[in-house]
Amino acid sequence: MVFLPRQESFTCEHCGASVEVLLNGSYRNHCPTCLYSKHVDEKGPGDRQSLCLGLMKPLRIDQHSKKGWMIVHLCTVCQKEMRNRSAPDDEIVGFMQRESERFARVNPKD
Repeated sequence: MVFLPRQESFTCEHCGASVEVLLNGSYRNHCPTCLYSKHVDEKGPGDRQSLCLGLMKPLRIDQHSKKGWMIVHLCTVCQKEMRNRSAPDDEIVGFMQRESERFARVNPKD
């Protein structure tokens, strides 16, 4: 897998937020507000070879011993699952609160 570095600003196709590049030298592939991404890479980060182009829904947050917090995305079109490193300005807490509230609605206490 080859990593092709790309620093590109974009407008989130899920929430409409204007997403700027990271200034710390890292690379962003998802919206820091809603954590959605887009299925643009196929074989490796930055290759932009995916023909799917579906939105990637954030499923959960995982902890990786070396990479830190990881966002697990699921493509809403082809169902491919991918893990991506979180960025310092990601709304991780907001995502976890929304998921907790959603879980409570789906699994109400008596």
